[in-house]
Amino acid sequence: MSDTLKPAKETAKQPRLLQVVASVLAAMVGIQKAKNRERDFTYGKPSHFIAVGLVMTVVAVLLVWGLVKLVLYLVGV
Repeated sequence: MSDTLKPAKETAKQPRLLQVVASVLAAMVGIQKAKNRERDFTYGKPSHFIAVGLVMTVVAVLLVWGLVKLVLYLVGV
């Protein structure tokens, strides 16, 4: 069923971008409210969660890499 044919009530329940980011963060940490999990699995699109998860993983890796480089620079290596 395309987005244009979905009832307005179902489209309104789809998680917004910030809700998807919060759900992915909760999944990375390992915590999630049952209500949010139910919303994500019922109304969320897997492609949105996969894309946000990949972006957040890359950001996390770059953050750790940058912190290691900073520490090594400060120690004088």
